Amino acid sequence: MCLFSYAEDPDPDEQAPAGLLFVPVRTEAAGPVLRVFCTPLGERTAVGFSRRDLLTATLGAGQPAIPLVEAALRALTEPLGIDRLVVDPVLTARAVSTRPVYAAEPADAPVRAL
Repeated sequence: MCLFSYAEDPDPDEQAPAGLLFVPVRTEAAGPVLRVFCTPLGERTAVGFSRRDLLTATLGAGQPAIPLVEAALRALTEPLGIDRLVVDPVLTARAVSTRPVYAAEPADAPVRAL
C-alpha cells in the first residue's frame, strides 16, 4: 500500500516560469553581449539569476548584467542552439588557462612566459 498521494503532485520536470532574471553580459562597443556558460559535461547553457545579490556572490561585483524575462532569454539563445537555462547556479569555475600546467610545478608557482 502506498502512503503518498501523487494525484496532485506536479511533475518535477515541469518547471515554473523563472520571471525576471539578471543575465550576465559582456560589455562590447556595440552594446551588451549575452554570456553563455557550459555545464560540467560541456553542454552550452544560458544562465540567469533571480536576484542581483546572487549574481554578485557567484560571478563577482564587477559582472555586468541586464534584466530579462525568461521568455526573452530563451528567444535570444534558441538561434544559437541553446535550449538549457540554469537559474541561480551556485558553483562556477575559472576560465580555462591556455598555459600548460606541469605535475612537478607547485600550485602557487608564478606564471612564466613561454
